[in-house]
Amino acid sequence: MSLPDAQSVADYLKNHPEFFETHPELLGEIFLPHPHDGRAIPLAERQILALRERTRQLEGKLTQLVKFGSENDTLSEKMHRLTLATIAASDLATGVQVLEHSLWEDFSVPYVALRLWAQPFKEAALPVFEPVNQELKDFAAALGQPYCGTEPPADVAAWLGTPEASSYALVPLRTRVTFGLLVLGSSDPNRFYAEIGTLYLTRLGELASMSLQRFLKAD
Repeated sequence: MSLPDAQSVADYLKNHPEFFETHPELLGEIFLPHPHDGRAIPLAERQILALRERTRQLEGKLTQLVKFGSENDTLSEKMHRLTLATIAASDLATGVQVLEHSLWEDFSVPYVALRLWAQPFKEAALPVFEPVNQELKDFAAALGQPYCGTEPPADVAAWLGTPEASSYALVPLRTRVTFGLLVLGSSDPNRFYAEIGTLYLTRLGELASMSLQRFLKAD
């Protein structure tokens, strides 16, 4: 008579949970390897260790969720402060200054550059109006969402004026049409990596677009 294979034994125990109730002595006689040091331990002790490990994993996931929730709350608060500040801006120069200062101080973005190619209602000799070639304008217009990565167009990287930037976020500014590009840079290559979520960057672009377009002529 052949012995049942391991799968048959496993299936039997799954289908007959009362087995160990009718044979309780086996719980003290079955020994399994300890998951860490290899010594033999009773089945019941192994189950306790498995439950402890599962509990540890769940606690880790809960801690991570709490951390993410706290980070999201912090980001939301910063976005709220930026919104209030941009609403209060009475002219384009102030609006640009508020945006750049918030990104530097509140969001800890070390390198920020902004270019606008829509014309202002009032003449303004600001760096944001430095010439932008048509290729970059087309690039910005084609962005369906903010670009994050380590290889932006060379001209865009040069706007930051530093070789220290290793990762970039390129945020198009648009209402009906694209009229500018906001560039964020970091020396941390993982700050703006390609797979990062872009929800807050998209919201930042929408906020910057609506606040700045008040001072620009519509195309």
